[in-house]
Amino acid sequence: MRLASAEIDLSALQYNLDKVREFAPQSKVMAVLKANAYGHGLVEIAKALHQADAFAVARIDEALALRAGGLVKPIVLLEGVFQASDLAIAIANNFQIIVHDQHQLEMIENETLDGELTTWLKVDTGMHRLGVYPEQFEQFYTRLLASKNVHSDIKLMTHFACADDISDGKTKQQLALFSQLIEQKTQQTCLANSAGVIGWPQSHGDWIRPGLMLYGVSPMLNQIGADHQLKPVMRLTTKLIAIRKVNAGETVGYGSAWRASKNTYIGVVAMGYGDGYPRHAPNGTPVMINQRRYAIIGRVSMDMISVDLGSTVPNGIAIGNTVEMWGPSLPVEEIAQYAGTIPYELLCNVTPRVDYQYIK
Repeated sequence: MRLASAEIDLSALQYNLDKVREFAPQSKVMAVLKANAYGHGLVEIAKALHQADAFAVARIDEALALRAGGLVKPIVLLEGVFQASDLAIAIANNFQIIVHDQHQLEMIENETLDGELTTWLKVDTGMHRLGVYPEQFEQFYTRLLASKNVHSDIKLMTHFACADDISDGKTKQQLALFSQLIEQKTQQTCLANSAGVIGWPQSHGDWIRPGLMLYGVSPMLNQIGADHQLKPVMRLTTKLIAIRKVNAGETVGYGSAWRASKNTYIGVVAMGYGDGYPRHAPNGTPVMINQRRYAIIGRVSMDMISVDLGSTVPNGIAIGNTVEMWGPSLPVEEIAQYAGTIPYELLCNVTPRVDYQYIK
């Protein structure tokens, strides 16, 4: 029996998709499933999101895994393709590709293909990561339109740098630039990621591409999913495997990083960085046992974490108790704040040692 478990609530996932549609009722939904569906399980999550209009992944191997799993919806490759042989694969599997640089454009123009590619032209309006420069936009658009390998229905896309912060003016600047560039175009557009969906209604366009919010987690600064009526999809749990007494002055864990100021009982929890829990989570990071919070003490090790149970063992605390590391009772956003990271990283880092249980 595995001790660590990730319970994936598929009803919560479907509820969140409905919430997404409430935020943007006029837009089609491109559900983002990259990085193993943000650590939730690529194919299982895709099957549960059958009411989405399309899926989006980062790379072609993720898209092929969806097809192998029986998924037939359109799939968008958010990074596009990087070698000419992938273009034929994209056509054969009904993959839509992002075009964001000169190399990709030339591959499309020079290859001989048995069909037409559905393409999205991505414009860099301020993220400065991927996308054609604004001054290149018309040239790229015209060349794609002229290519025998490209379907004439070219769609247009950009990506926001600071949409998670509604006080930051950069999103308004990016919106204005994108609107200016496409002013004479009638093509479908996609601008809004999860933060755009929640914080910037004017960005919704024809398509939205929610990722994190589908999994019940807030993409906005200093907020949690419940602030947007979202439900956590993942509940990461394990078991309490030992209860020990530590005398005043004794230390716990590697490096003797925590010292008892008084006689203290500690609980040893079967979870560590080998399961994907952040090693740098500091003393005081909470876990939940029997609907009560207990603080981590000492360093997170590969397989175990110690928690402070107090000067006496609380009623109901016993070996075998379920310990929630994050989930409905303990937002992953809060654990991320303690660990000095973001919830995306925590969700994506859950390792194969953890047993996934899909609750329908």
